[in-house]
Amino acid sequence: MLQALLIFILQLIFVPVLTMRTILLVKNQTKSAAGVGLLEAIIYIISLGIVFQDLSNFYNIIAYVLGFSIGLLLGGMLEKKLAIGYITYQVNIPEKNTELVSDLRNAGFGVTVFEGQGMNSVRYRLDIVSKRSREDELQEIIHLREPSAFMMSYEIRSFKGGYLTKSMKKRQSMKKNKSVKQEGHSI
Repeated sequence: MLQALLIFILQLIFVPVLTMRTILLVKNQTKSAAGVGLLEAIIYIISLGIVFQDLSNFYNIIAYVLGFSIGLLLGGMLEKKLAIGYITYQVNIPEKNTELVSDLRNAGFGVTVFEGQGMNSVRYRLDIVSKRSREDELQEIIHLREPSAFMMSYEIRSFKGGYLTKSMKKRQSMKKNKSVKQEGHSI
């Protein structure tokens, strides 16, 4: 019975680690994925090795299956919590809403506005880039100013240039300056 508990716990760790490795690979972070994959392989070999030692022990098999299933739930929750990466929203609105655009830009989102022809009228499309961790905040701002907006989102695998890149470099520079100032005060 102790083996079954160990297998269950190993699966609760294994599947979220598997989830993280998969996410890192999709996000093109192969070095990090390789490191996580090392841990994944160790856990996999140990837990499956215990199960294969005695295939007549149904407790071990059930623990493996239940641990895997519950681990999937934990992995999904972990992925949502970490929200690694960036997302693009395309927001279609009927009128040019400068307040919405200003609110989004003031909140630090990258926004590009396009004018297009809808079926019966001119429409406006906002392309908005955001960290996935700020997705709820982004949706809240849009809903506040344009509750009937049509929105689509896409995950970004990589990007280069633009407002977001400049603001990230600026933040990194500010962090370096802050740490240099703090080091100067500690002497």
